[in-house]
Amino acid sequence: MSAEKPTQAQIQTPSTHYGNARASTRHFITQRVTGALNIVFTLFVVWFVVSLAGKAPAEMIGLVRNPFVAIGLALLVVNVAIHMRNGMRDVIEDYFDKGEHGPEMLANNVFTGFFVVAALGALIKLVFWG
Repeated sequence: MSAEKPTQAQIQTPSTHYGNARASTRHFITQRVTGALNIVFTLFVVWFVVSLAGKAPAEMIGLVRNPFVAIGLALLVVNVAIHMRNGMRDVIEDYFDKGEHGPEMLANNVFTGFFVVAALGALIKLVFWG
């Protein structure tokens, strides 16, 4: 694509110039929903950290082993990863050179996948093996 202004024909048919409207709407809604859920999860994390204050390590692990807490932490990790991936996608699309962003998007996906695997792996280890 050129750096010139769009033609009248391109403006009248935005799908030829501006991308997939359905995917963009899904991305927008996903970013807003995960952001709103992060507010709820912030309250959960504040409660969790306050609950851990002054406890012995065995009591801390016992609290993490509670199914409601473990599921809440797992949902938190997944929600934050989705929100992070979408946010970094916006940054890549806005601030990197125009055109295809294949390597950057791949790096974003790999990093997000590594984050999810590492965080959920640590949580599973705590829940099942202390």
